[in-house]
Amino acid sequence: MPPKKRARVMKRTAKSGDSSETAPSKSKRKAAPTVETGETVAAPLPPCHWLMKSEPESRFENGIDVKFGIEDLKKMPDQTSCWDGVRNYQARNFMRQMKEGQQAFFYHSNCKEPGIAGLMKIVKEAYVDHTQFDKKDVHYDGTSKTDNPKWSMVDVQYLRMLKRFLPLTELKKYHLQHRSSGGPLKNMALFTRARLSVQPLTTDEFDFILSLEDEEPL
Repeated sequence: MPPKKRARVMKRTAKSGDSSETAPSKSKRKAAPTVETGETVAAPLPPCHWLMKSEPESRFENGIDVKFGIEDLKKMPDQTSCWDGVRNYQARNFMRQMKEGQQAFFYHSNCKEPGIAGLMKIVKEAYVDHTQFDKKDVHYDGTSKTDNPKWSMVDVQYLRMLKRFLPLTELKKYHLQHRSSGGPLKNMALFTRARLSVQPLTTDEFDFILSLEDEEPL
C-alpha cells in the first residue's frame, strides 16, 4: 500500500477510536458484528451531560477577584451567565460540543471543600469568548486574533441546588470502589482528567451522581 494512502487510513482510524493499525476495506467501514456475540458495534455517542468547575471563594489575579460560585450564578439576571475564561484547548473543545438544553453539574473547585453544588443548563451554544481580546481582563490572550479567535464560551442558566452538597472526597470513594469492582464512576473524567475545568459525563455517570443526593453520605 502506498505510504500516502496508508497515512489517510491511519488518520481516519484514530478519529473513529479504533486502535487497530489495519486499514478496513471499503465494505467494512460501517459497524460490523463482533466475533463473540454477532452484535453490531455502535459508534460512541457524543456527550450530553457535563461537569463544569468554578471557584466559589475569592482569589485575586491582577487585582481582580475571579470568584464565581453557584450563588453568584443565582444572582445574575435571569440566573444566566456566560461561562468565560476557559483557556485549555480540550476544555474549549468540549464546550464547542455542547448543545442547548443539556445539563451540567456546577462544581466548586479550588476551595476548602470541592464538590458538586447544583445543576445548570446550557442556554446558548459556543460562541467567541470576548475576554480574550480585553487587555484589562485576567483572561486576555494577546496571541488570539479577532479574525481567528482561539477561545469560546457558552451561556449557562441556574436550575437548582442539589438536595445535598456532594463533596469530592465522597465521589472519590465511589470512583475507587467502581474502579476495582465495576461501576459507573470507574472512568470518570474528574479523576482521570482531573485538571480539566470542563468535562464530559456519560449518562450513567450523570444519573448515578444525581441519585446520590437522595442517599446518606458514604
